[in-house]
Amino acid sequence: MGFEQWLSENEISVRLGFFFGVFAVMALWELIAPRRVLSVSKLARWANNLGLVFLNSFILRLLFPAAAVGVAVFAETQNWGLLNYYDVPFILALIVAVVAMDFIIYLQHVLVHAVPALWRLHRVHHADLDYDVTTGARFHPIEIILSMLIKFATIVVLGAPVVAVIIFEIILNAMAMFNHSNIRLPLALDKLVRALLVTPDMHRVHHSIEDDEANSNFGFNLSIWDRMFGTYRDQPRAGHEAMTIGIHKYRENKQVVWLSGLLTLPFKGKISDYAINRRNWQSENEK
Repeated sequence: MGFEQWLSENEISVRLGFFFGVFAVMALWELIAPRRVLSVSKLARWANNLGLVFLNSFILRLLFPAAAVGVAVFAETQNWGLLNYYDVPFILALIVAVVAMDFIIYLQHVLVHAVPALWRLHRVHHADLDYDVTTGARFHPIEIILSMLIKFATIVVLGAPVVAVIIFEIILNAMAMFNHSNIRLPLALDKLVRALLVTPDMHRVHHSIEDDEANSNFGFNLSIWDRMFGTYRDQPRAGHEAMTIGIHKYRENKQVVWLSGLLTLPFKGKISDYAINRRNWQSENEK
């Protein structure tokens, strides 16, 4: 049995192994070397954030039993997609597919900040009052469903190999937990790593309460996209320890900590001009 076949047959167990393994490492690292002091009860946040994760997993399994890997298998069987249509060497197809899917995630992230209706969903992720490993998987179920549909379309258009999809799914989960973790990397190491990959310090800027900082550093894995498209910001103006995490208008625990509040948050408030149109910094008094 070749590696590709073994990975395809054991996809769920491999992904779960990586998920729980990376989660455990990041959670332990946060305890040993935290970057920031948390402001909300960790027990309450974790219970509700992880409750949302399990709810999303149940909904996705119910709606899309075959998930992304099943779509990749179907596209390959039907010879759909660019990488299936052309005779591309497997290793090259693997690299192109993973990098292309990474780029689509970057574009999708910019989109959910640019469209008010999509921002209503995505603000569930940004409204977390603290920033740690559980923040990386805290998304509204409707956004999760839309993300999965975008992923399906990307796989079909690309003709992404099954192995590439599995590898990308592992990277997606692992990097989301890594760069959302409340961990402290030595500054020299952070600078070295972020030359290629998104680090916790780089992505934490994106979770700033300030509009111009929240609309920067959209990448989740490769840092090149933010540098290439002018959305890169090196550091938060207040520093990592002093910066405020979250959204100005949503600071109450019942809105942004408890699961009932997270599920109803997209449907509260009026649609208005959103922050991606306000990329210049304004103080709170000017807002």
